[in-house]
Amino acid sequence: MFTGIIEEVGHVKSLHRGAKSFTLEVEAEKVLEETLVGDSIASNGVCLTVTSLTGHGFTADVMPETVSRTALGELVSGSPVNLERALSLQARLGGHIVSGHIDGTGRIADRRQDDTALWLTIECDSKLLRYIIEKGSVTLQGVSLTVARVDARSFAVSLIPHTQAATTLHQAKVGDLVNIENDIIAKYVEKLLGKGPDNGSDLLDKMEKYGFSF
Repeated sequence: MFTGIIEEVGHVKSLHRGAKSFTLEVEAEKVLEETLVGDSIASNGVCLTVTSLTGHGFTADVMPETVSRTALGELVSGSPVNLERALSLQARLGGHIVSGHIDGTGRIADRRQDDTALWLTIECDSKLLRYIIEKGSVTLQGVSLTVARVDARSFAVSLIPHTQAATTLHQAKVGDLVNIENDIIAKYVEKLLGKGPDNGSDLLDKMEKYGFSF
């Protein structure tokens, strides 16, 4: 589990691509502290398992499922990467509960500066937007953010100067593909209520049929 508070921005040193997967080597410093092979590091929001430590970074395997569902396939040598180690029980939960399991991707549709704030508008599928609410939490490229606005096709976030300086988001350009993780609590609530795009039955409808009102 993670918090969405980025500890460090690393850089891709190399990628060794296979037919559908690849091995990623990332240069980093802070996230190497107390990290062992087998530990998890969120890389642009994707939970990756450390397969080796190089002294100046780490390597991780990116499987076909991850390539197909995330924006990691867009990385090239030199790309900056938001990094966060898994949450320890002694740490403060400064952001929100983040699993590192990406729900989908979106594209930067607009970028504008408003005094010291950087506004980013992200267009994404309605299956992702259903879990995004104004003033709720969303994870973008591994960064825990508060949703400022939502409409039928997109949502917007406003980045404070610290977030701009401490993450890769200040480099985001219109058209960039970005990783999105929805609030996990919203997904569990929907599941427990029997609602959702893949559910053939609706628990609330059944309860109303038998006299319950909401």
